[in-house]
Amino acid sequence: MTTRALLFGTGDTSRATDLGLLILRLGFGLSLAFGHGLGKLPPSEGFIAGTAEMGFPLPTLFAWAAALSEFVGGLLIAAGLLTRPAAVFAGFTMAVAAFVRHGGEPFSGMEKPFLFLVAFVALLIAGAGRYALDHYLRREPIRL
Repeated sequence: MTTRALLFGTGDTSRATDLGLLILRLGFGLSLAFGHGLGKLPPSEGFIAGTAEMGFPLPTLFAWAAALSEFVGGLLIAAGLLTRPAAVFAGFTMAVAAFVRHGGEPFSGMEKPFLFLVAFVALLIAGAGRYALDHYLRREPIRL
């Protein structure tokens, strides 16, 4: 697989699949960015302390990384720009939220980050689809 295919996909999906991917990207990407990431920027002392309690070294750095992966990653996913790398970062953050931060709680406590994780894994596998900026970046230039 080339780097181009890993980052941008192959583009061989149906219009219905592409529409479904667009809806998935917009719903989960914008929800993550504005419902969760924006409120964590800049990271509060409480968020940094919570990051330290989970055992992360350099908790300020990891709190910034988590907040940015949620906000910037969510925006990138919604736009369909560098969707697969953004899904990796956002998905990793959601895995930590689900299994570390909320790991000892009943499933209802970890359900929201788990659902985000599932959506981002699906986008990692399927790519952004035709209705994404990645699609236009992937296209070969016209040769005369």
